[in-house]
Amino acid sequence: MHVKKPEVDPVVARNRKAAHDYQLGESWEAGMVLQGPEVKALRAGRASLVGGFAMVENREIWLHGVHIPQYSQARWFNDGSRRKRKLLLHRAQIDKIERKVNESGLTIVPVVLYFKDGRAKIEIALGRGKKTWDKRQTLAEREATRETERAVSRRLKGHRD
Repeated sequence: MHVKKPEVDPVVARNRKAAHDYQLGESWEAGMVLQGPEVKALRAGRASLVGGFAMVENREIWLHGVHIPQYSQARWFNDGSRRKRKLLLHRAQIDKIERKVNESGLTIVPVVLYFKDGRAKIEIALGRGKKTWDKRQTLAEREATRETERAVSRRLKGHRD
């Protein structure tokens, strides 16, 4: 009997800036077409989703701008750290995403890159770009909740204001 040991942290990269720059909506899990050295670099925990986006081209979804650096010990095909990569989704999912992007003017944003059952997966979401005032409002709300949590914490510890 072969027992597979669980991976310590399957999450390779998170796009924290996505939640700041976009109002994220529906999301999907997609596989990625990668070369060997890219998988090794991901297993080493090296990737960046910042500035990445996906586009529907010829009824296929392609991931652009995601940085997977070169793997130092690889000898072959070790180039194209920002090359476009094909995402693997079901036809119905691709059609649904394409319809929403064309109708609503949404953007396909990569959110999380991780390993699941030994395979590299990426979570993509539909996002609507935030305006500057939306970003400021979000930051103000976050700061207000932090301040109230601090005040409650001080009260519970018995400190006076």
